[in-house]
Amino acid sequence: MARLPPRTRRERRHRREAPAAGVRRRGDGVWLFDLDDTLHHASGSVFADIGASMNDYMVTHLGLDAVSAKLLRHRYWRRYGATLLGLVRHHGVSASHFLAQTHALPQLEASLRAARPDLEWLKRLRGRKVLLTNAPEHYAKRVLKALGIGVHFERVLAVEHMRMFGQYRPKPDIRMFRHLCAQLRIAPSRCTLVEDSPQNLKAARGLGMRTIWMRGWMPVSVQRRPQFVDQRVSRLRHLKT
Repeated sequence: MARLPPRTRRERRHRREAPAAGVRRRGDGVWLFDLDDTLHHASGSVFADIGASMNDYMVTHLGLDAVSAKLLRHRYWRRYGATLLGLVRHHGVSASHFLAQTHALPQLEASLRAARPDLEWLKRLRGRKVLLTNAPEHYAKRVLKALGIGVHFERVLAVEHMRMFGQYRPKPDIRMFRHLCAQLRIAPSRCTLVEDSPQNLKAARGLGMRTIWMRGWMPVSVQRRPQFVDQRVSRLRHLKT
């Protein structure tokens, strides 16, 4: 059989390796990144500062003692996924006032801890990147700026943006995930959620998203990978480009 000339062989190989029409590579999808304990070590010190600020706010504005405020804060967080929702629904608290007061955190930048090699990896990660956090926007942007990674994200979707029909719908509300995909004009199957919260991952997986459980900031002795988690990683640099 006659040998094909080099150019013809290259063209045939290119056609064989190229994706079929309508088929997208992983790099064409959207990465949805959580912020706290995913991009930085919030549980190290930042969460303690935020918790203390929320307790003080509830003592001041709800007339609770310190112990009752802490218990109520945790109860609303477990029930709604965000303390804010409980305070708005049951106490008529102004969401904007609460978020501004509790996330002022004058020492935030000095308290941030993150692994520089992991942050550098974001540059090499193909695909669109969106920050999806239940934290307020001004806090999220401060963290991104301090870490020097804001430029990698095309959009910051914070708790203020998770409203539907006048109601807050933060993670893990599956209606919010569905609405987010519509906003981004992308199918859930082409989204990858990188999160430290199993509850949020479970909701996203139920919609058809790929899920990656970030465990880098948690103790070594953690539960096994749930079925709704596609991959478990301990470092951002373990994410596939």
